[in-house]
Amino acid sequence: MSNIFGTIHHLPVRVYYEDTDFSGVVYHANYLRFAERGRSDFLRDMAVHHTDLIARTPPLAFAVHGMDMNFVASAHIDDMLEVRTTYTELRGARLNGFQCILRGDTLIWHSAVRAVIINADTNKPARVPKDIADKITPYLTETLPAVFGF
Repeated sequence: MSNIFGTIHHLPVRVYYEDTDFSGVVYHANYLRFAERGRSDFLRDMAVHHTDLIARTPPLAFAVHGMDMNFVASAHIDDMLEVRTTYTELRGARLNGFQCILRGDTLIWHSAVRAVIINADTNKPARVPKDIADKITPYLTETLPAVFGF
């Protein structure tokens, strides 16, 4: 089942005890884990599978090159969150996008993310193959919805 609505991927995430610090607030590093799941699931829903990329010759993988993020509000144990991901640019080796985490209509966290595809043997950037670009390009957006906080 796809969680893509237009050009935005939606991933529901429940906050469990293991996601929180001693006070029941989500530990800051776990927002990155939630975001990674959102990016990976979006690619999977576009039929871009990490296992297929690594099985190529040469083996390929996506890696985060940079991320600008802001913590806006706290999430707590048992909260139901939604990770939203959208991609805005695919050029050369780069895939740029934005993500946000919401609790209902409340913005909790947001980021601008820059990923690159790399040759997994050399760890150097590699041009995104045309067949992969053809799967991603239809989901690129030029208009970033306000919910992303940018």
